[in-house]
Amino acid sequence: MLLQDALHPSLTDPILDVMNFLNEIALRFPEAISFAPGRPHEKFYDPQQLTTYLDAYIRHLGQERGFTEAQIRTNLFQYGRTNGHIHGLIARMLEKDEGIRVAPESIVVTAGCQEGMFISLRALFSKDTDVLLVGMPCYIGITGAARLLDIEIVPVAEREDGLDLHELERTLETLRAQGKRPRALYLVADFANPSGRSLPEPARKRLLEIAARADMLILEDNPYGFFYREGPRKPTLKSMDDRGQVIYLGSFSKSAFPGLRVGYAVADQRVLGQTGEHHLLAEDFSKIKSLLTVNTSAICQAIIGGMLVMNGCSLLEANHEAIRFYKENMDATLQALERHFPRSEAWARDVTWNVPDGGFFLVMKLPIEADEALLEQSARHHQVIWTPMRYFYLGTGGEHELRLSVSYLTPERIEEGVSRLARLLKTALEQRGARALQAG
Repeated sequence: MLLQDALHPSLTDPILDVMNFLNEIALRFPEAISFAPGRPHEKFYDPQQLTTYLDAYIRHLGQERGFTEAQIRTNLFQYGRTNGHIHGLIARMLEKDEGIRVAPESIVVTAGCQEGMFISLRALFSKDTDVLLVGMPCYIGITGAARLLDIEIVPVAEREDGLDLHELERTLETLRAQGKRPRALYLVADFANPSGRSLPEPARKRLLEIAARADMLILEDNPYGFFYREGPRKPTLKSMDDRGQVIYLGSFSKSAFPGLRVGYAVADQRVLGQTGEHHLLAEDFSKIKSLLTVNTSAICQAIIGGMLVMNGCSLLEANHEAIRFYKENMDATLQALERHFPRSEAWARDVTWNVPDGGFFLVMKLPIEADEALLEQSARHHQVIWTPMRYFYLGTGGEHELRLSVSYLTPERIEEGVSRLARLLKTALEQRGARALQAG
């Protein structure tokens, strides 16, 4: 028998149990309306797309790139280039959709964005004094990866308009005084998971200036940037970066579909070698990837490649209908919240929520704890599931908040789900009031 103490300490971290707990709740109450999963809606998927995109990519290889049948066969069926074989198409997409101009050789095609996070952290963090800063609340994928790699994490609070840059500057000063090096900051600047918040454009410019002064890299993760709800799209940090500060992490899970597990990292920074030569950081990423996943599935890359080819290398255009759908879902959620939590009702006055400019998520603040007990009551007695926000904090935080994901439901199910959520909270608040009277 193995002793738990002999295994890696991160395995007892509560954060690693979050997904298992949420999955267990969903399995026990399959009829519940679930605002928990941050996954795309399946109305946009058709199995025929797989062969359509694959055929388009094969034609691209033969007609545009001049591959022979033997070369096409090798490209699709063999291990292939460690950094991927659709890097050229991704480079064209980034320029067209995001205004990001990078050489294809600086792009590493990964097995989902999560691999890009692991590779980035493993490559960049070399000393015990290196620290990863994260906006708080934070996507658990990056904090979990950092813990598995024994990297110290330091949170920086978000405000309603995104990362608190004043607190970031104070934190950087404190870390320097402690002899620590703020190696990188992880940030979702557009419609963050879990908060749904975005960083205004002037703050993005200031953040890049702060990072330059601190000699700190930025890991910009952008899975939701296409799905804006109102106003013009903001420029990515990477498109504004003229100092090589930003490593850009991308994913096709939301803009194509998650089952492919294809993402990418743009690592165009120059590295000075020990013998004085220069090379791209992407080459170092490739070394790590070769021992982590060997390469990313050639067939999955081909399907993404076909999707890009068929849409003129613009995923923004390919997601035109999805953008509208998720906008309507967010609008439907916000309107339902206004209807079912009226300010005229005393029980509802202390329930508030933010109004994201896009993306999949919003956060509700409650006058009671949004803990596992309330979630159990919600799923069992009201048939509605959500995510406690405290899962996205390090230590304390988020105890009175919950996350709603609006992407996986129809407007009709959203309306019914918010109605059930209102009944849950009204009941819970009335019960709390009754207990307070009895105690008094």
